[in-house]
Amino acid sequence: MTGDPDFTIGNRISLGSYHFTEEAIVEFARKFDPQPFHTDPEAARDSLFGGLCASGWHTTAIWMKLNVATTLKRFEERARNGWPVYEFGPSPGFRNLRWIRPVFAGQTISYFNTLTAIKPYRGRKDWSMLLGSAEALDEDGAPVMTFDSAVLSAYPSEHAQEG
Repeated sequence: MTGDPDFTIGNRISLGSYHFTEEAIVEFARKFDPQPFHTDPEAARDSLFGGLCASGWHTTAIWMKLNVATTLKRFEERARNGWPVYEFGPSPGFRNLRWIRPVFAGQTISYFNTLTAIKPYRGRKDWSMLLGSAEALDEDGAPVMTFDSAVLSAYPSEHAQEG
């Protein structure tokens, strides 16, 4: 399908923003990344970071939460507008995850996906591998996290495109 806005190479989609509170940072870190600079505001002040900051995994988990919510919203919009709704998932993984800057309590981070390529999937003409770049930006537009994503989709491989 030509001209499909959701399957156009270079299309950058906003996933939304998330405000990192001290409480949310500590709660996540206690469960999944219990290091003092994530769990103890006082100890964090004496750390390399100089203050309480979110686990990189927390920053990444929020990307996933917003990514799924945005995808489901797009499915609804596509159906409402008469566009085909293609099954998504699973993902074979991601590459080049980078936590570039710490995310401190009180910061609001904005998340984005950019479609970089659509590749045929192993001889299945009814599926494609969607490749993309994910980024999280602070209030000044500076990147705090980036990675290269991949997800399978029932988007016909006849529409494969390189970026």
